[in-house]
Amino acid sequence: MSPLEPFGARLRRVMDERGPLCVGIDPHASLLTEWGLNDDVAGLERFSRTVVEAVADRVAVMKPQSAFFERFGSRGIAVLERVVAEARAAGTLVVMDAKRGDIGSTMAGYAEAFLSKDAPLFSDALTVSPYLGYGSLSPAVALARETGAGLFVLALTSNPEGPEVQHAVRADGRTVGATVLAHLAAENAGEEPLGSFGAVVGATVGDLSSYDLDINGPLLAPGVGAQGATAADLPAVFGASVRNVVPNVSRGVLRHGPDVGALRAAADRFAGEIRDVVAGR
Repeated sequence: MSPLEPFGARLRRVMDERGPLCVGIDPHASLLTEWGLNDDVAGLERFSRTVVEAVADRVAVMKPQSAFFERFGSRGIAVLERVVAEARAAGTLVVMDAKRGDIGSTMAGYAEAFLSKDAPLFSDALTVSPYLGYGSLSPAVALARETGAGLFVLALTSNPEGPEVQHAVRADGRTVGATVLAHLAAENAGEEPLGSFGAVVGATVGDLSSYDLDINGPLLAPGVGAQGATAADLPAVFGASVRNVVPNVSRGVLRHGPDVGALRAAADRFAGEIRDVVAGR
């Protein structure tokens, strides 16, 4: 099977067409309850497929959180497979939020699960953790290049525990987070219109002026909406790289369900606000 067009090129096109919004599919037990659903496989499927029905034809990216499907075992994974297939069929790109990270053949196994074209969970991109050393991601990088998929590598995350690792200073004077960004810039060198290897950079992390975010790749930015960041905050955080930011909104959209029209209206509102900010309006 021939590879897809590179993820970065596909992402750039859909961001330009639809705006850069990413909507998370995070079926927390509390959200299922808010929707009037049971915290079981049937509730999981109703929730997830309703979100896909509502917004997959209008947003650039959807990001299912694998953990909330995995907790139901094989039946939950079966729901996740259907969600991924339906979202991709509607024209959105799927970023699987699984944050995998390991070494050698184990990392290769994780990569094959999500990045192999024939895999039931094949996704356009996968979130991965570099904290066994960036080189440990080599099997995922290689397979992503082969299949036309992408990676989003944890770099500067918004969780309060992150800085103890990401802001730690190496012997060469560079922080760990900056080192991850430098590796990604090298992966994306010369790629047009956008590289396929992105960074996860939280929209709530504050001043990043000391970091070089110009990696010629996308920047997945969780934190917009319920976590406190707004579209208006993005230029201050990301500076000149704001055009390559993929802001993720989860609860800010999902809390409007189960009404499909309300979910669409919320996604359209966030997408419009973000599009205006990126355009400098």
